[in-house]
Amino acid sequence: MAYSSPSQEPHEPHQAPLVPGLFTTAAPIKDSLVTDTSLSQNAVETSCRAFLAGTQDGIRVNRHGIPSLGRERHIRFLDKSLGNLPPAFKAADASRPWIFYWCLNGLVLLGADVSKYRDGLVATARSIQNESGGFGGGFGQQSHLATTYAMVLSLAIVGGEAAYQVIDRRAMWKWLCTLKEPTGAFRLTLGGEIDLPLDLPYDSSSHTPERLDLFTGLADYVRRCQTFEGGISARPGAEAHGAYAFCALGCLAILDAPHRIFPRYLDMPRLISWLSSRQYAPEGGLSGRTNKLVDGCYSHWVGGCWPLIEAAIHGPTISTSIETPSSAAGDLYSREGLIRYILCCGQDQTKRGGMRDKPYQPSDAYHTCYVLSGLSSAQHVTRILSSDGDGIMPPWTYEVLSHLDEAQVYNEEDRVSPTDPVYGIPEGKRKDIMSYFSSRPGF
Repeated sequence: MAYSSPSQEPHEPHQAPLVPGLFTTAAPIKDSLVTDTSLSQNAVETSCRAFLAGTQDGIRVNRHGIPSLGRERHIRFLDKSLGNLPPAFKAADASRPWIFYWCLNGLVLLGADVSKYRDGLVATARSIQNESGGFGGGFGQQSHLATTYAMVLSLAIVGGEAAYQVIDRRAMWKWLCTLKEPTGAFRLTLGGEIDLPLDLPYDSSSHTPERLDLFTGLADYVRRCQTFEGGISARPGAEAHGAYAFCALGCLAILDAPHRIFPRYLDMPRLISWLSSRQYAPEGGLSGRTNKLVDGCYSHWVGGCWPLIEAAIHGPTISTSIETPSSAAGDLYSREGLIRYILCCGQDQTKRGGMRDKPYQPSDAYHTCYVLSGLSSAQHVTRILSSDGDGIMPPWTYEVLSHLDEAQVYNEEDRVSPTDPVYGIPEGKRKDIMSYFSSRPGF
């Protein structure tokens, strides 16, 4: 049967939208114990069901009860967030690179051109890079792996030689070496570039005659972070959390192809079980931890785990570059449920725009970025491809294609750009920056 997109026309006022009862009725099983948590859960379910029913006043929906993506409103919101911010944002001064990343990544997911921000970003990056290596959160601040990672991603998003040349790779390599722990972990957030030299200098605290490198022991450390529930925590013995699950899978996927390394270091059945438990009904959205409420940002942190896991299960494939309808029967989570939550509950439908945690919460750049990232992963499918490899680039790569389903419930015009499953930026941007640095001898 030939693929065709769903009707682009909103349903007639006298016609009830076609919304499955799963998203409009109360959960069939309820714990009789009343707690603050259960009351909060009931309140969220009630508010979400009202939006999921597709009958909110003033919100036009398609025949499946789903509103359109307010693309232009969200672009305006992110553009404004890259300008002067209110005084209350002084508390986020140490997170400036993250604000750049959230806004720029959200904009490119929506299809906006961000080249106009290149010069300003390059100047800012230069001002917060330390001679000792890495980027601080703001001018004069100490380098931090999290803000360094966000700054590199932001520079990759705007692209261009001027953006890439800002990064002092030699200083960053030396700085990363000082952060490496003998346990295999890093003293701060995991990070590092795969095209940097891996040998540790003799003055590194982790150097031994066995010539450890930046990746030594890293996968074993990730293994020790998997909890009894099956999820992954920030450190051994801590609580499993959706964001750390995504970071752990991304880390392993940098070290080796997912279909090889995931089952080698993780109990995959338990991880899949735990991730599956993060999706709730009737909301359709995802939570980050056991017994917690759904939150739009986990559309990425948890939802972004599925492309890598599903690609690992299917293994390498030969690229056909042909997008064909694919049945949702093979999915490990409900794409429809997540898409319904994002488009029905995750959008600020006022002129303010932006994406949000859940209904009646204010939109912000953080949630706008990660909700849109989750929408992208739900609208696309990731395949692992084999490549020749050249000693610098890995002998595998990814192909991200549109997920086409004859039961698709959102309008095709509401599809956002594909995103790289490991780095969380548009796949073309990742390829450009890696190609640039891999073509430069030494550093």
